[in-house]
Amino acid sequence: MSELLFVEYPKCTTCQRAKRFLEERGIAFDDRHIVEQRPTAEELRMWIARSGLPAKKFFNTCGLRYKALALKEKLPSMSEEEQIALRASDGMLVKRPLLISPTAVRIGFKPAEWERC
Repeated sequence: MSELLFVEYPKCTTCQRAKRFLEERGIAFDDRHIVEQRPTAEELRMWIARSGLPAKKFFNTCGLRYKALALKEKLPSMSEEEQIALRASDGMLVKRPLLISPTAVRIGFKPAEWERC
């Protein structure tokens, strides 16, 4: 088992670029499909805390489900726990890719940030 967990949606081109980035550098990681093995509420809580970012940053705001559920309008009135439960119910609502290490969490793919994870 690797220290790094890479959470992706394999059809996502950004996820594909991020995975290639890791592989080209010989970085070992465990791979996880975000829909087939969606994050649990407990994992999301831990990742949000470790990231130092607001919980809302973990939403896939470009996704079709986010838009279909009109979450842009609904999120401001939802508690953080309600938001976490919603993301835990549907992996497509979670921003990806995610790179999780014992000390950091990176969301989205920014090569300079991933070099430091």
